[in-house]
Amino acid sequence: MADVLSQTEVESLLAALDHSGASAAAGPESQYENFAQISVYDFKRPERVSKDQMRAFQALHEGFSREFGASASALLRTIVETKLISVDQLTYSEFVFSLENPTCFNLLESKGLEGHLILDLNPSIIFPILDRMLGGGRDIEQDYPNRPLTDIELKLVTRIIELAMRGLENAWANICSLQLRIAQVESNPQLVQIVPPNEVIVLISFEISLGEMRGIMNLCIPFNSIEPLVGKLSSDSWSAYTKKAVDPWQQVSLETGLTHTKVNLVARLAKTSLRMQETMDLSVGDVIVTENPVQQGLQITVEGRPAFIGFPGVYKGHKAIQISQTLERPRDVVAVRLSQQPTVKLAGASEGSPPKKT
Repeated sequence: MADVLSQTEVESLLAALDHSGASAAAGPESQYENFAQISVYDFKRPERVSKDQMRAFQALHEGFSREFGASASALLRTIVETKLISVDQLTYSEFVFSLENPTCFNLLESKGLEGHLILDLNPSIIFPILDRMLGGGRDIEQDYPNRPLTDIELKLVTRIIELAMRGLENAWANICSLQLRIAQVESNPQLVQIVPPNEVIVLISFEISLGEMRGIMNLCIPFNSIEPLVGKLSSDSWSAYTKKAVDPWQQVSLETGLTHTKVNLVARLAKTSLRMQETMDLSVGDVIVTENPVQQGLQITVEGRPAFIGFPGVYKGHKAIQISQTLERPRDVVAVRLSQQPTVKLAGASEGSPPKKT
């Protein structure tokens, strides 16, 4: 006859089963405890731009946002704030389908980059800018039309786009010469296909504030266009805030090379004027009287700039010019005059304080 389990033994068996089931359920989770730092990677959207290059893009265009805001404020005669809000990389199709339709979609052509850039201005800010340029811009609750820009409005928008292009050229000056120009302006962004839909682009977004009105400006840079310049997109190469010390070897080499450079030296003998009839009547042996006295000497120029005064002559059977005087350069004259300025005593200075120059 089988032994009958007591109530205590039954409870112990149930507790053991619950503990084994809980440990079995927790087993698969405990296997992944060491993989807490797993990050999702989408093979349809490869990250071709490194984090260091993205930081370089961010610092690069923060300077552009400040310059563009100042230029737009001067043009519109009001305060325009431009702030960099994001730097992302995504596919071209995702960028196009995220834009409004209609919008101000500007296709920019660059001589310094292979391919095109896109500068998109949101209608929520482009119409307030146009309203301000046409004398309005004071009604903050005005509803703006949902339509493409007219020819007159496109002409006015071109002035804003040109300010942005000049700012981009200045911001990229340490990397390459962009030399931007407007190639095409569209209202429907889906009509412009500059790269394949799955091509990676760098999207730089700015927020433009005009009083109480705000809008987004997007700068789209295809990765294929900047791929030859990825080596320069680092804080060590494009930054212009750090100055390198002068290399003595390079300085001596430069000075040595300049000393052997050939320059064009010209001595002007005289200057006069003749009528056409007198010129036609000239023959061999005629004497032309000039207005320059012999004692005045000749002016000698070096690469078109006056440098010396000399007198013509003959040296060892060759025509020659004897240097008699060195002409003063304008900067030397300014330095001498500044050094000759009298010292004056400032009002309120004590008797024992030294005089100061003005």
